[in-house]
Amino acid sequence: MLSQYLKRRILIILATGIIIFSQGCSKSLDEVPLSNLSNTAVLKDSIGFENYITALHQGARDEFTNTDGINHNFNMQFGTDIATTGSPTIAPFRNYETYLTSTQLVVGFYWNWAYGTMLLRANTIIAYAGKPEAAAYWKSDAQRNAIIAEARFFRGYTFNLLANLYGGVPLVDTIYSSPKADFTRASRKETYEQAVRDLEFASQWLPATVPKAREGRIVKAAADHLLAEVYISLEMYDKSVEAATRVINSGLYNLMTIRFGSEKSKPGDVFSDLFRNGNQNRSSGNLESIYVLQIEDQTPGGQGGTGGNNNLRGWAPFYSSGNFRAPDGKAGFILADSMGRGVGWVRPNNYFFYDIWKDNWENDMRNSTYNIRRTFVYNNPGSTFFGKIVEKRTLADDTMFYMFPTIRKVEGNLPKSGDNSTGRTFTDMMVYRLAETYLLRAEAYFRKGEPGPAADDINAVRARAGAKLIGSGDVTIDYILDERARELTVEEPRRRTLCRMGNLVERVRIYNIRPDTRSSIKDKHLFFPIPQSAIDANYGAELKQNPDYN
Repeated sequence: MLSQYLKRRILIILATGIIIFSQGCSKSLDEVPLSNLSNTAVLKDSIGFENYITALHQGARDEFTNTDGINHNFNMQFGTDIATTGSPTIAPFRNYETYLTSTQLVVGFYWNWAYGTMLLRANTIIAYAGKPEAAAYWKSDAQRNAIIAEARFFRGYTFNLLANLYGGVPLVDTIYSSPKADFTRASRKETYEQAVRDLEFASQWLPATVPKAREGRIVKAAADHLLAEVYISLEMYDKSVEAATRVINSGLYNLMTIRFGSEKSKPGDVFSDLFRNGNQNRSSGNLESIYVLQIEDQTPGGQGGTGGNNNLRGWAPFYSSGNFRAPDGKAGFILADSMGRGVGWVRPNNYFFYDIWKDNWENDMRNSTYNIRRTFVYNNPGSTFFGKIVEKRTLADDTMFYMFPTIRKVEGNLPKSGDNSTGRTFTDMMVYRLAETYLLRAEAYFRKGEPGPAADDINAVRARAGAKLIGSGDVTIDYILDERARELTVEEPRRRTLCRMGNLVERVRIYNIRPDTRSSIKDKHLFFPIPQSAIDANYGAELKQNPDYN
């Protein structure tokens, strides 16, 4: 608190400054703004709404690309059955009890992204587009409803994310003209129900396809794909099957089974083609992609947060640090364009590298050399071991941080500058693709007591990969999760999937490679705590904390 003396001194200084300033100016101080970017000024025609939709897409992209390290989407992988941290300099989810607290940055990151960016922008579009005078901005009601539908897709997406991570949350579905500090939490079920209402509207009004110039915009299949997931969370399995079937049977999407795209003439396979340069969008011939984040190099608004797709930076080992030594004591590696520059933040667990491939090590193309790099060759000409295969290592730093198998989905375009020291690529990122739609429908079938059709859907995915097919008796929730790992690792926010299914804790205890992670995770860690900053700001009502968090 300022003392009364200091307050008086500040007022005197301010008053004196105003008097001096006013006496020294002969011109009028009336300000004439050169532009007005208020909601009212922008949302006054269809162009304004399109610009606002672009800002909503930018916010959606920031979930995946906005920052490095502890606030990045890598937190959806650390401390799960899929992955741990490789870098010794960061500690996300190594010890759940000490890391996952109500003041942890990652806990606030997703909350603030949801309420400060996504829901605010989506609700603004929905509210202004619904005003009577807005009817004159479009050629038809269908055109206006398509804009509202895209905003409601993102609102439904955000509520689903919140329900998966935090449980029940405040249902902010409007904009406020004055401060509000008395929010209360809805139940998790009510939060999913709100997501369903938004997504059902989106499914009704979104276009089935968009032209190449609008790739990345949300289409009907994206809403139906997400509906298939949210219906499972509400135990509405028949509706989940129906939503997934609308996508699968639409005639617009196919699992890719023939080589295609920018590198189809190079060594590889059809699974690797899905992730090669420029192959993410439908215009490349990829009829599997449903929702793709657009990331463009050196394009205003196109780079994505800190400058591109940083999956390679996070998932690839830190081979180029100079600390990985060849047997002659020289640095084993120098920076190479072919491998980019990883920093070893995300180190997949042995569950991913070995366990899930045991029955199909040679046959499953997702485990091929084109999709997982398991053999490395020393590339430092200054070492006598140049050109020789790296031998088996057992030291923790070597195998956890500097050199471990690399998931090649993360490879991609280097910056136009040619500088690969940033570790980033400029490859678009698939959020939803048809293989996951099949696996969602398989889950819904299994949960409704129909393992036969569930096996059929899993086999559709496995057949494309050349893996041996399974029978209905092989289907379990754990098997579905194993198949999701084989097909979707890197793409899938694994933590959210495990939270949604309710088995994060048990699978971390079984599969995470770190003993301190396995021993520290408790039942309460299925959910994030509510950020303490949100609880403190909500002084008009109690925003209840999740059980067993302080």
